[in-house]
Amino acid sequence: MSLVTLSHVCSHLQNASKARLGLTSVPSTNMILTLSLALQSSGFLQSVTRGGLVPPRLSTLSTYEPEPVTQENISTRRLWLGMKYWNNEPVLREMKMVSKPTKRIWMDVEGLGRLVKGREAGFVRGLTRPGECVFVSTDRGILEARECVERKVGGMLLCRVY
Repeated sequence: MSLVTLSHVCSHLQNASKARLGLTSVPSTNMILTLSLALQSSGFLQSVTRGGLVPPRLSTLSTYEPEPVTQENISTRRLWLGMKYWNNEPVLREMKMVSKPTKRIWMDVEGLGRLVKGREAGFVRGLTRPGECVFVSTDRGILEARECVERKVGGMLLCRVY
């Protein structure tokens, strides 16, 4: 798992939402795909679509069939993410890394419970803003911190979104 690539995706999504883009693309990796699907299920993204270098049409996004993956086009695969806006304001306002490539932050269930309740856990600030989420990489995939507390699993903190 490359946290460098993930930090590039975090800054790219933050910049795309500030620039009011409707559709943006990021590299297609399994980790970025699972994080994008977690962002979509949390309500920060409108759509997640696999594709190539050419973006899919917005009118056919729900029925879009990507071209099959072959050895020739595997390096050009992209994830096309539909950004979400509410009352002309971006839903995803800020996305910051919690773990850095040089300092990974792991947390158990008790620490995640304190974090979800708004208290500081270790060096990490609690969730105090409305709609704020922390995504955690666990052995069950990438989950939101509240879901980790419910399932009683800990893991590495990836990013904070609000």
